[in-house]
Amino acid sequence: MQRIETVAVVGTGYMGGGIAQSLALAGLHVQLADADAETTARNHERLLREGAVFEGAGLFPRGAADLLAERLHPCGSLEEAVADVDLVEEAVPEVPALKLDVLRQVDAAARADAVIGTNTSTIPVKVLSAAVEDKSRFLTVHFSNPAPFIPGVELVSGEHTDPAVVEVVEELLARMGRRSAQVADVPGFVLNRLQFVLLKEAMAVVEEGVATPQDVDTVVSTTFGFRLPFFGPFAIADMAGLDTYVRGYGVLEEGFGERLSAPRLLTDVVDAGRHGTKNGGGFYDLGPEQLEELVAYRDRAYHRMRQLLDELGPSPLARAGMARLPQRDDAPPRPDGTTPEEPQAQAGPLTP
Repeated sequence: MQRIETVAVVGTGYMGGGIAQSLALAGLHVQLADADAETTARNHERLLREGAVFEGAGLFPRGAADLLAERLHPCGSLEEAVADVDLVEEAVPEVPALKLDVLRQVDAAARADAVIGTNTSTIPVKVLSAAVEDKSRFLTVHFSNPAPFIPGVELVSGEHTDPAVVEVVEELLARMGRRSAQVADVPGFVLNRLQFVLLKEAMAVVEEGVATPQDVDTVVSTTFGFRLPFFGPFAIADMAGLDTYVRGYGVLEEGFGERLSAPRLLTDVVDAGRHGTKNGGGFYDLGPEQLEELVAYRDRAYHRMRQLLDELGPSPLARAGMARLPQRDDAPPRPDGTTPEEPQAQAGPLTP
């Protein structure tokens, strides 16, 4: 399959617009289309203004504004935008009926050999592929917001997606400086399945009166979240000790029941004698030299992250007051002992 050189982005809001900017900065010419020509033109102007601002702030490379002006092309219609491109990336709002309607229009107007991607964050390929006649050229190419700055991209193939299509999209993402991961076609994929579960448990913590939303955010951003730019949950568990995790799950199960019991995958690995980096093998296999390199990298990475946070200072949220949240009739007292009718003290700054 031929290398992707031209792209159309359908849906030019902040998500689609950021994808279009990223493609243009990687050297591709990008056709833009939205609900109508007026909306497309307005969003095109916004993308150019943003590009100039980002360049001035050092967030985009020098000359980026001129490149965006040269490579982003607003079109008068969806049909015009997709008529002769190698890849169409749909990025309209996360409404299944809307996406299906737009994808039908794309399928009818695009070249027969064009790859069609959707930027859906939760909807399976098997649902949206109903709008595409040749399902072999359809897949999910899921960027994260803000697209110009988040490097990871989920690739989701459907039952009929041609592996050659995945390969050319992976090659394009590599040119864009992105890291892609192939994941199975299930609702939420990996990113939002994990992200939504974290948010749900965080909200349970608040509902139970264990901590305020701001204190939960502080714990996450300054502890395990501090590690996540460098390591995923499997690597973090390996370094902490998988046997330690099993014992920790035992405490959680005692307190919260079976929903927080140790996963079978974890207990199987520990029962096989693999306790993580402490004995050379858990989910990853590491020899002594690799382990030494890993520890050195980890310490250097965390030190640099701390330096970055000190340099940036606390986010504006650190100075924001706590919003008054809706209270359930059966809500327990807050951690500071106040009732829902009593005001809470102004939250202090986030710890670095």
